[in-house]
Amino acid sequence: MSFGNDRRRKIQRLDFSRSGQGEARSPGAEETESNPAAHGTESPADTARLMEAICEWKNLKEAVHRVWANQGSAGIDGRGVDQRPDYRELEAIRDRMLKGTYEPQPVKRVEIPKPGGGVRQLGIPTVVDRIVQQAVLQVLQRHWDPTFSEHSYGFRPGRSAHQAVARAQEYIAGGHGWVVDLDLEKFFDRVNHDRLMGRIAQRIRDKRVLKLIRAFLNAGVMDDGLIRPTVEGTPQGGPLSPLLSNIVLDELDRELERRGHRFVRYADDCNIYVRSERAGDRVMEGVTRFITRKLRLRVNREKSAVGRPQRRKFLGFSFTGGREIRRRIAPKAIAEFRWRIREITRRTPGVGLKKTLAALIPYMRGWRSYFGFCQTPSVLRDLTRWVRRRLRSALWRLWKTPRRRRAALLERGVPDWQARQVAGSSKGSWPLSHTGAVQTALSNEYFRSLGLPSLVADC
Repeated sequence: MSFGNDRRRKIQRLDFSRSGQGEARSPGAEETESNPAAHGTESPADTARLMEAICEWKNLKEAVHRVWANQGSAGIDGRGVDQRPDYRELEAIRDRMLKGTYEPQPVKRVEIPKPGGGVRQLGIPTVVDRIVQQAVLQVLQRHWDPTFSEHSYGFRPGRSAHQAVARAQEYIAGGHGWVVDLDLEKFFDRVNHDRLMGRIAQRIRDKRVLKLIRAFLNAGVMDDGLIRPTVEGTPQGGPLSPLLSNIVLDELDRELERRGHRFVRYADDCNIYVRSERAGDRVMEGVTRFITRKLRLRVNREKSAVGRPQRRKFLGFSFTGGREIRRRIAPKAIAEFRWRIREITRRTPGVGLKKTLAALIPYMRGWRSYFGFCQTPSVLRDLTRWVRRRLRSALWRLWKTPRRRRAALLERGVPDWQARQVAGSSKGSWPLSHTGAVQTALSNEYFRSLGLPSLVADC
């Protein structure tokens, strides 16, 4: 049975290889539209037969579509997203869910390298488990999302990281020039299962759904061929994990609102804005105590700090000083961009320009789509020029010999005397990439013709 095509749902994390096209936003534009949450506690009175809503055929078909559209790696059974369940298999899955006997398989542990060093651990469920999680997510999100705080922006329909950054900018412009930057230590690995299930049970009466969620939490992890149990945490990688994280941290949101703080939270990134350093120290102490004792989570004291927003980063952005507070790209995000571009262009002599561009173009488009929200376009222009210079340097190395280099320059319109001079130079590829001859041969228009995007419209 085929369920057709569905629109790809994008969860805004900084995966720049899968984002869409589009020019950078104009410097003054802000994405501030939001869907304010109707804050309140959901009554579980209407959730006694929630599993029937989850198992509706329309909901299950949509879950299959979304898992297929989001792609992703295979789980421990090796089954890929292209092997979608047919009607008979889906009916058997549905029957087990309705009877409360569905048992998920352990997730596959994978490690994703971080640009700055270290790794991020993800847990990849099997395709069938992802479909079940997605079906649960679609129903629970409709019930729960309207009850979440208006200060929460992560993993919520109609909300984005850009809106969170714009709200932070409003607080700073309003005179709250100090930020309490909270970093939760290994948040997704440390969520207490009993506390989480207690919070969920306040919203759901259907014991089959409660049992299913608990089963996903306790499914275990396969690492190096060995399965180990999971007694805490919500492994990143499954569709349901972001919603469960919002349930855990909704308690923090309510406490911060009760205390009257101005704050912005995106997943486990939380910034509280105050008027003085002294107030920030006081807030840091009080909120850390609440997180440790009440939520049973840990604050990373090395990464958390009270400081000026201009010296901190939030979702890849920072802010300028002075009277006009503008969004700028955080230095670490720029460093990570340069690291990734170096990794891609370093391979050019071995793999060729075509394969290099196949990796480079989607990454730059995605990066532009996200960081084009900054209000400092000169940085984007400089980075665009730097990328083109990296490519000129890589192509110069690809041509290898003086004879091939001279022929390539002549073919691209460089005068013979100039081509001879540059091709015979003993200088390295990086300084030569900045010469007039190489820039003429490998012009901006040449790279545009190959599909290389600019990070800003006028460059």
